[in-house]
Amino acid sequence: MSTDDPLEAALAAAGLAGTTPGQSAGGGAIVVPGPAEETDDVPAAPPPRWPDGAATGVGSMPGGDPQEAAAAVVGELPLLPHLPELPARGVGADMIGRTAALLVDLAVEVVPTAYRVTARPGRDHRRAVDLLRFDVDAFGEACEPVRPGWVKVQAAGPWTLAAAVELHRGHRVLTDHGAVREFAASLTEGLRRHVAEVADRTGAQVLLQLDEPSLPSVLAGTLPTASGYGTVRSIPENDAQDALRELVAAVRVPVVVHCCAPRPPLGLLAGIGAAGIGIDATQPAVSGDTAEPAVLDALGEVWDTGTPLLLGLVPALDPGRPVTWRELARPAFDLADRLGFDRSRLPALAVPTPPCGLAGATPTWARQALTLSHNLATAFHDP
Repeated sequence: MSTDDPLEAALAAAGLAGTTPGQSAGGGAIVVPGPAEETDDVPAAPPPRWPDGAATGVGSMPGGDPQEAAAAVVGELPLLPHLPELPARGVGADMIGRTAALLVDLAVEVVPTAYRVTARPGRDHRRAVDLLRFDVDAFGEACEPVRPGWVKVQAAGPWTLAAAVELHRGHRVLTDHGAVREFAASLTEGLRRHVAEVADRTGAQVLLQLDEPSLPSVLAGTLPTASGYGTVRSIPENDAQDALRELVAAVRVPVVVHCCAPRPPLGLLAGIGAAGIGIDATQPAVSGDTAEPAVLDALGEVWDTGTPLLLGLVPALDPGRPVTWRELARPAFDLADRLGFDRSRLPALAVPTPPCGLAGATPTWARQALTLSHNLATAFHDP
C-alpha cells in the first residue's frame, strides 16, 4: 500500500489502513458499529491501556503560545501527555469552537448568542481549523525528542456539542433529533481523522477524551430554550448512552469520558464501552464526610469492572498556600479504603489529574499542577 497520500499515511499509523473519508475499511459507506461481539472460541483481546502510574491533564492551559504549552505538558507528564488547548486565544480556541473544527461536511460561525450552523465554512470556522493545526504541529514537535508511547487528545462529546451549537433558527441542535444524529456522525468521522493525524505526528497510541460537562443537564432537561422561557426536553438515558456507545465503538481507539459535574451519570457512562471515566474527585458527593452512598456505590461498580477513573485531585487554580502530594492524595486513598480496594491497585485504577482545565490558572501554577499530578501518580505506587 502506498502512503504517498498524507491522510492515508496518517490512517495507517492509527491502525486504520485502507480507510478513506466516508468509507469503511472495506470500501463501503461508513456504518457506525455496535459493541464488539465475542465468540466462545475466540475471546476478544483486552483493549490497549496506557501505562500504570500515568498522570495527565484535562485539556486547557493558560496563555496563547502552543509551543510553550506543549513543551510544559510533555515535560511534566511523560507517560500520558495531552494535546493542550489554549482558549485564551479567543474564537475557535475554546472547547466548542475547537471541536467544531473537527466536523466533517458541517461548519459553524459565531453569532452573539453562540456558535451557529452555517451553510459553508467562513472566517470563524477557518480560524478554528488553523488554530488546531498550529496546536498539533507544536505538540508533534514537543513529542519528537521524547517519543511517548501514549498521548491524549480532547474534544467535546456529542451531547455537549449538540447543547452548545445553534441551528439556523436559533434553537439548539439538541432540539432536533435528526440534527443530533447528523452532528454525531460528522463528529465521529472528524475524530477518526484527528486521531489518525495525531498518531502519525507523534508515533504514539492515542487516547481520546470526550468532554461532556453538559450531559447531566441534557438528561435532566434543564437547558433553557432560545426564548429563555422554557427548557429543552430531556434526552432519555438510553438514547444518550446509545449515541455515546456508537461513537466509542466507531473511533476505534480507547476513549475516556470526562464529566466534572457534582453528580456525573456514572451508570450511563459505565455502559458505553469507555476505557475510563473522568470525574472531579474533590466534589462533596465523592469525598469526605459528605460523600453520598449512591455515588460511592457507582464508583465501586466502575472499579469492579477494572475501568480506571481519571480522578481530579489537583486544584485547577492556585490555592494561595503550599500544598503537598500527601494532602492531595488523601481523597484517592480514602476512596480506595471505603470501596474495599487495596491501595496498591491505584496505579492501575486511578489516573490523577486536575478536576478541570487549567485555562484560568497562572502559567506558574499550571506547570505546578501538572507536576503535582505526576507526583501523585508516583505516590500511588508506594501508598
